[in-house]
Amino acid sequence: MEILADKDYEFERWAVEQISGARQRIGAELSKVIIGQEDVIEHLLIAVLSGGHCLVTGAPGLAKTLLVKSLAQLFNLKFQRIQFTPDLMPADITGTEILQQVDHERKMVFVKGPIFANMILADEINRTPPKTQAALLEAMQELHVTAAGVCYRLSRPFYVFATQNPIEMEGTYPLPEAQLDRFMFNVLIDYLPEDDEVAVVRQTTAEEPEPIEQMLCGEDLLRFQEVVRKVPIAEDVVRYAVRVAGASRPGGANRLDFVNEWVTWGAGLRASQYMVLGAKARALLHGRSHAGFEDVRALAPPVLRHRVLINYRAQAEGVAIDDFVARLLKSVKENPK
Repeated sequence: MEILADKDYEFERWAVEQISGARQRIGAELSKVIIGQEDVIEHLLIAVLSGGHCLVTGAPGLAKTLLVKSLAQLFNLKFQRIQFTPDLMPADITGTEILQQVDHERKMVFVKGPIFANMILADEINRTPPKTQAALLEAMQELHVTAAGVCYRLSRPFYVFATQNPIEMEGTYPLPEAQLDRFMFNVLIDYLPEDDEVAVVRQTTAEEPEPIEQMLCGEDLLRFQEVVRKVPIAEDVVRYAVRVAGASRPGGANRLDFVNEWVTWGAGLRASQYMVLGAKARALLHGRSHAGFEDVRALAPPVLRHRVLINYRAQAEGVAIDDFVARLLKSVKENPK
């Protein structure tokens, strides 16, 4: 393939082949414990291959924890689940200094918190106050933790999958838009069709499922992230992603009428960046050596649904954020004349 031609060509050619066939192999392994949810699994895989973090939104009991834990097992990553509560403090997740006896001398020693892992499940992130949310999000952005003036690097790869319960909103601390923007995708997990739900009930009330076999390791994922970034994408496709993000912003004479009517705040620059980066990873997962318009369109909903703030008028008219994104995609042309 023409994507990659450097000193690591042999590995990267192998990596492209691995990624293009990953959907089937990973799907086969995850099917041991997860039924259905193909789109959810694909979006999480794209985030992993792109090095991005995800919000995972869904009602309780839809296997959000099991799915993330299974991905960690699949890639042999150190996994930590943190249950966010109103009394959780930043030091509870980042770590703290304690007084210990070291070589006949009492010293302050830093004890690392659960954030020092490769894959973090931040369960119900909107249940904890902004101070603790900010501590987690700083680690996501900077990949380090600072305690008593000392910087401690986090292990790579590093992923945060933060869950939110869309039903119970009392006593919660919704993430501000600026912090939501740090997440690559907002992935929605919905209830399964009846046949899939029957299969889940049968599987979870019978014998223990087969253990998931490790396919790759963290070092492979880091190299895959390099491969994804080298996938070619036409300038027209990049411009399309930029136009989609730009069209979501209200104000200005050239804005779409329904955007000005329904939107309080539109998507920023990270939206187009993540649509393009995700499109590259999606192309490889689908066995293509270049990203196209269809990849950008497919990833627009998870990229935009937590970045576009619709107003009370849209809500009063029964317009959901995914309905808005669908109309936006119909209104923005791939090749405007």
